[in-house]
Amino acid sequence: MAFKSLRPIIWTKDLQKTTKFYKSLGFKIEDQNEDWIWACLKKDDAEIMLAFPNDDANFKQAAFTGSFYFVVDNVDELWNSVKDTCEVVYEIETFEWDMREFAIYDNNGYVLQFGEEVKLTFND
Repeated sequence: MAFKSLRPIIWTKDLQKTTKFYKSLGFKIEDQNEDWIWACLKKDDAEIMLAFPNDDANFKQAAFTGSFYFVVDNVDELWNSVKDTCEVVYEIETFEWDMREFAIYDNNGYVLQFGEEVKLTFND
């Protein structure tokens, strides 16, 4: 049995504002249903769904104990395009585990991390 993909569904009370935020990162609307207050957005091979919480969900605010980690091919370019327009969790940095990454909050408070694999070289 193979897992083919992962499509997180995040809850939001403002679908338009959240759609606008993800579109600013380059996502495009693949599908949307105004009656369900739901949308599916895609950028390259990454997909994310947005949905208004169900009535029985007792949703007060964004609550996720982790983060969404996106692997990208030019993390510096993305950093330069969002660093002044988003709330930053941590600035871009190259880590010892061979990843160059940064993190921001989306408009709901979810943590989004973006990373690119890099090869570290050490001078003797």
